[in-house]
Amino acid sequence: MYLLRAIQKGADGVYVVGCLEGTCHYNEGNFRASERVKHVQMLLEEVGLEGDRVRMYNLSSGEGPTFAAYAKEMTEHIRKLGPNRLNK
Repeated sequence: MYLLRAIQKGADGVYVVGCLEGTCHYNEGNFRASERVKHVQMLLEEVGLEGDRVRMYNLSSGEGPTFAAYAKEMTEHIRKLGPNRLNK
């Protein structure tokens, strides 16, 4: 719901960061989040938007430089895609 709402309200892209597989404090929370991201990607494709405007990354809490690299990667990817066409 939050991913779709962000896109609907004009976000050009959204990314989710979850625990590394097998290390989630919430047991399978990262797996559920991944499935939700995949579902939202499918829905975006169905309405004519690029599904990869929404992505999921997995890392541990001690990986600050990796988090920064993912943020940069996502920003560059979204710039290549251009603005969200729903943002009019």
